[in-house]
Amino acid sequence: MGPRRSTASSCRRLLLPLLLLGVSGFFQSYAVEVNIKDASNATCLYADWLMRFLITYESNNGDFKTTTLNLSLSVTHNGSICGNDTQAALVAVQFGEGHSWSINITKNNETYQGDFITLTYNTNDTAVFPDAKRKGPVTVLVKDPLHPVQLNTVFVCHNSYFIETENITQIFWNVTVEAFVQNDTVSKKESRCPADTPTSAPTVSPTIASTTTLSPAPTTAPKPVENPDTGNYSLKSGNKTCFLVTVGLQLNVSQEKPLLININPKTTIADGACGNTIATLKLNDGNSTLIGFTFAVKNTSASVQKFYLREVNVTLLNRLNGSVISSADNSNFSKWDAFLGSSYMCRKEQSLQINELVQVHTFNLWIQPFLVEANKFATAEECIADSDLNFLIPIAVGVALGFLIVLVFISYIIGRRKSRTGYQSV
Repeated sequence: MGPRRSTASSCRRLLLPLLLLGVSGFFQSYAVEVNIKDASNATCLYADWLMRFLITYESNNGDFKTTTLNLSLSVTHNGSICGNDTQAALVAVQFGEGHSWSINITKNNETYQGDFITLTYNTNDTAVFPDAKRKGPVTVLVKDPLHPVQLNTVFVCHNSYFIETENITQIFWNVTVEAFVQNDTVSKKESRCPADTPTSAPTVSPTIASTTTLSPAPTTAPKPVENPDTGNYSLKSGNKTCFLVTVGLQLNVSQEKPLLININPKTTIADGACGNTIATLKLNDGNSTLIGFTFAVKNTSASVQKFYLREVNVTLLNRLNGSVISSADNSNFSKWDAFLGSSYMCRKEQSLQINELVQVHTFNLWIQPFLVEANKFATAEECIADSDLNFLIPIAVGVALGFLIVLVFISYIIGRRKSRTGYQSV
């Protein structure tokens, strides 16, 4: 697989440095091919890939919205350099209305590796950010998580991969990249990403079951969908835990064939941000599902404050090609409220209607988004459903005991009568 064009003509598609373990894209995302040459006109860095970005921003009315930033048809790569033993290689691309993305790649003995990825998005682009409160360029820096790649080896990742930071998800797929190319020839030796590499054990993925019953075997009844496993997640601010949650999550997605998707806590990573009045939790199942929860603080009186769930957004990605299966957002919730400094608990199943197609079901929920102390939940305020359950249990026990007493009393009366009848017959 050799370079297909010169630097001047390679801007038609995008490049992705080794960090990118292929990910998904769709809509107007265009591929870009970059073929960087050295002073002798020999190829020194080759990259070809697709990417797009999901960005959460604050609107003029104070709500938080999630938008999709795609690559445009016209992409430049000004500032890209080859690098050498002492200087990092740099792949830099510019696209759209003032947006740019870059990665620097370092060389170490027999390997090369991505270092930092820099994304700058411009909220003055009203087509992408139509009502952004903050205007102008915003720059985000993230460490490239990819492992080192041997020199004279091309990194390849066809399947999707995403990197999530506080308010941005970067999605990559169909990635081919080789830095520090030798002898003007892109290597035929490949290093594949984990998503492309088959394993001996089956890949753990969210449980997906169709809600439409398939024809069962003659002697086998349809297997019911099990409740999701409960996961424990937390966020830190510095070295201090600032957000705690225990929950089992299940998605109900209504499409051509309705799906129930159980989120597997073993493969799910928590990210987000803590604040004094706003806190966000983002759950990335490492496979195809992103779920975001936003909590806010409200004043119920001059001296009393409560927190509550304000917004939930869900994005489902096609694991193979990165296309969005479903994207839903609801910023008008007022649920799960509790006094600031306490936690909220609801063991019973709850349903959150995101839109007409997507629901989020929670099980065994226990959450505290503010004022966490000593890495422990504060005293919990229970939901009405749990309170009703706690109220009904002693009533049921009392009724059962009362019924037992009546039975004992009736048995005693019957026994007495039989005894008297026996005496009279004698």
